[in-house]
Amino acid sequence: MRQGEVASQGQWTGATGGVSAPVPIIAPDPARRFAATAARLELLALGHPMQEWLRFMARLAWAQHEAVTTLPPPPPLDSAGMRRAVEARAAPLGPDRYRLDRLWQRGLSQILQHFVDSSLPDQAKAVIADLKSWDAETIDTLADTFLQGELEDDRIGHALYIAAALQVHFTATAGALGAEALRLLPERGLCPCCGSTPVAGIVTASGPTPGCRYLYCSLCSSAWNHTRAVCITCGKSGALALKSIEGDGGAVKAETCDDCHTYAKLLYAAKDTQVDAFADDLASLALDVLVADAGWSRHAPNPWLLLG
Repeated sequence: MRQGEVASQGQWTGATGGVSAPVPIIAPDPARRFAATAARLELLALGHPMQEWLRFMARLAWAQHEAVTTLPPPPPLDSAGMRRAVEARAAPLGPDRYRLDRLWQRGLSQILQHFVDSSLPDQAKAVIADLKSWDAETIDTLADTFLQGELEDDRIGHALYIAAALQVHFTATAGALGAEALRLLPERGLCPCCGSTPVAGIVTASGPTPGCRYLYCSLCSSAWNHTRAVCITCGKSGALALKSIEGDGGAVKAETCDDCHTYAKLLYAAKDTQVDAFADDLASLALDVLVADAGWSRHAPNPWLLLG
C-alpha cells in the first residue's frame, strides 16, 4: 500500500530502508473511543450554530462511554468462524456471518437511562418512552432494519439510540477481536471488521508516513488504510476534487467524485491535531448541505446527521 493513516494507538510495520508502511487496520480502543468523541463535541459546540444539538450528541457519546466501560464484555466470538470469514476475504462481524446477540440491548437500556429526568423536547421524550415500552423482539427487529439500511422515516428518532447502542456493542466486540485477526476487504471502501461504511477519513500529520488516509467505521469504530486520491465509492481517481467552506480553516473537506457523483469527508490532522472522525463529521453538517445542493450524494448516510 502506498498511502494510509494511523490513529494514535496504532503500531507501524514494514520498515525497509527508512520507509515504513502504515498498519492496514487499527482496532478501536473502547475505553477511549466514545470519551474522545464526547470531549471533541463539547469543544466544537462552543459558538457553533448547532450548539445545542452538538451538546446533546456529546451527552449521548458520554452515555456510550459509560455503557462500554461498565457493562460486561460481549459474548466470546466463534474463533473458527472468524478465521473462515477472514480467509474468505469477508468481514467477520458482517450481517451475513455474525449473529447479533440480544445482550446488545443492555447498552441500549443503559443509554436510555442516562436521559432520565433530562430536559429533552417532548418529541425526544416520546421516542425514549417508545423504546422503553417495546419488547426485546421489536427492538431487535428495528436494529436489524437499521443494519440493513432500510430505516423508515418515522423511525429515525428511535434509530439514534439504536445506533448508539449498536456502536457500543460492535466497538467492544471489534476491540476484543483485534486488528491482527483481520484483512482488508476487496471492497476497500467497506470496514474489514463488520463490513459497514465509513463515517469519514482522517489524513495524518505525523508518524513514519504522514499524509496518509484512514477510514473510520460508522458502526464498530475500526480504522483501515485507504489510498488517497481514489474514490472510496467507485474506486476511480480521474474525476476527484476537494470542496470546503471558505474561511473554515481547511480541516474538513469533501472529496467529490464526478464519475459516481458521490462524496466523502476528509479531515486533516495537519490543520487541527484534535480532529475526531465522528465528532467533526457531525459538526461539519453545513458542508454536507452545500455539497448535496451542488449535486453530490454522500458516500453513505449517517443517521445522526439526518437528525441534525
